[in-house]
Amino acid sequence: MAESWIFWALVSAIFAALTAIFAKIGIAGIPSDLATLIRTLIIVVFLAAIVFATGQWRSPSEISGRTWLFLGLSGLATGASWLAYFRALKIGDAARVAPIDKLSIVLVAVFGVVFLGEKLSLIHWAGVAMIAAGALVLAVF
Repeated sequence: MAESWIFWALVSAIFAALTAIFAKIGIAGIPSDLATLIRTLIIVVFLAAIVFATGQWRSPSEISGRTWLFLGLSGLATGASWLAYFRALKIGDAARVAPIDKLSIVLVAVFGVVFLGEKLSLIHWAGVAMIAAGALVLAVF
């Protein structure tokens, strides 16, 4: 089971849901950007412990420039996403913010086709459309 991408995707979904609930409670008395910083520091410590404990650490010089570039861009995008997400949670209801945030699924499908050359069948596009419609129904109505 631990080698299944479906298993890890479901674990990710569970923790993403808990993230929204815990964050909504946690940001009650502080600015959203400060909350994002605190969360990020905790993530850094947690992940550093995992990387060292599992022997995954590599010297930075062993990592290619291309990898650094794209992981750096991914990190910047993640930071921007988290800042926007926490600001939205501070202002809005978690049950309405999270579905809009999950429109990222729709964007990943589109970006995957446009930038990565991935192919989606008609049934997959129908699923993408249903995700978009469902997110909008949850957030707007």
